[in-house]
Amino acid sequence: MIVADRKPIEDIKEMLTPYKKILMVGCGTCVSVCMAGGEKEVGVLASELRMIDKMENKNWEITETTIQRQCEREYIEPLEEKFKEADIVLSMACGVGVQYMVEVFPEKIVLPALNTTFYGTTVSEGEWEERCAGCGECVLHLTLGVCPVARCSKGLYNGPCGGTDMGKCEVSKELDCAWYLIHNRMKDLGKIEMMGTFIKPRSWKQSLNGGPRKRVREDLKK
Repeated sequence: MIVADRKPIEDIKEMLTPYKKILMVGCGTCVSVCMAGGEKEVGVLASELRMIDKMENKNWEITETTIQRQCEREYIEPLEEKFKEADIVLSMACGVGVQYMVEVFPEKIVLPALNTTFYGTTVSEGEWEERCAGCGECVLHLTLGVCPVARCSKGLYNGPCGGTDMGKCEVSKELDCAWYLIHNRMKDLGKIEMMGTFIKPRSWKQSLNGGPRKRVREDLKK
């Protein structure tokens, strides 16, 4: 899932200051799971903004709504009338949701209430960790399910750097060395010979250097 954090209230207040009619839109998927932008979080932020409005006489008119996903047109289009009535839209989705709502309603300014951070998973209640960098060339079959791109601080493909110490990364002693995890997993599964497999250099054009990525399934197109 995509993990995000809410922007500081002062930053949000500053963004909204020039406007009066505010439509707040939450997202019911990823950012709801990480407790940053779901229906509950929309309500909390709306309450904070209304308190600011009372104390500072902002004269804000705040409308709240939450849709299933902000990255799909079918969920966004029913908001058309609410968009028309608003001076500004405050999105509590990831950066994808903000940008896609702009594409669906290009005449409206959409502001981000969240900072998008990474693709991750829930490791415990209230704690999320990155697991995937969306690099476009997955090597998990060669590392038995531990990503060296997202989980190694240097993104090393063929073993640890010289800074690893007792299984910990030199960047932080609280961070496991990805290649220590890979080695131990291979050993535990009786696949230690895979450590000798050379992972060839990759083309980063599939990731960051080739512009926005696009995937097309011709068999699904109408």
